[in-house]
Amino acid sequence: MLPPLPRWFAHRGGGSLAPENTLAGIRLAARMGFRAVEFDVMLSADATPLLIHDETLMRTTNGSGRVCEMPDALLFALDAGGGEPPPRFAEAALLCRQLGLLANIEIKPAQGHDVRTAEVVAGMVADVWHGAAQMPLLSSFSLAALEVARDLAPEIPRGILFDRVPADWLRQLHELQAVTLHCNATYLTDDVLQEAGAAGIPVLCYTVNAAEKAKMLFARGVCSLFTDRLDLFAPETNDYKGLHSPG
Repeated sequence: MLPPLPRWFAHRGGGSLAPENTLAGIRLAARMGFRAVEFDVMLSADATPLLIHDETLMRTTNGSGRVCEMPDALLFALDAGGGEPPPRFAEAALLCRQLGLLANIEIKPAQGHDVRTAEVVAGMVADVWHGAAQMPLLSSFSLAALEVARDLAPEIPRGILFDRVPADWLRQLHELQAVTLHCNATYLTDDVLQEAGAAGIPVLCYTVNAAEKAKMLFARGVCSLFTDRLDLFAPETNDYKGLHSPG
């Protein structure tokens, strides 16, 4: 069942106010009043799911090399910001449950690891949220990963994720039994919004960091937005802390 969707998701945990994809970021989003967070999950060389966006370690940690080739003993000794190691997905999942946060979990497989990543993540999600009143939302650019999630954990809602939404998006969404459409706000067309509205499919857009753009997207019928600017938006209201902030 699709959980109630808040207007705002804190992008990659705490947006730009904390190291991305960290427990500190998730805690910050909760303290600021956000009811939902988004983060990315990939596998280590030992098939341990962790929060990280890039396939390589250089941008967000003090390490180097590919995430999927790094053993846990080395990976979790790294600094992902503020002295915090890259968090295991299990830690982030339990934290979201403790804080009452809706989690949008993006399955982010390294190249060639779509199926295995989805198997591990979907299995863990089904275990951690078993019997929960509020289920998380799984999303991915990888159609193969979403197929695995559909088959292994059909009770977990899924969102199909695109940069530019293709003409046959609704067919793909129905095949994957997904319930939400996630896309780049820059390329969202009125035709897609109309088609989604007619089909009763909520549209979620990334990454929106300017108040004027957010107001325009909500006015067009977008359901929810992902933002890095947790300091700019007042969650769950129509208030904006600035109308001329940089995008």
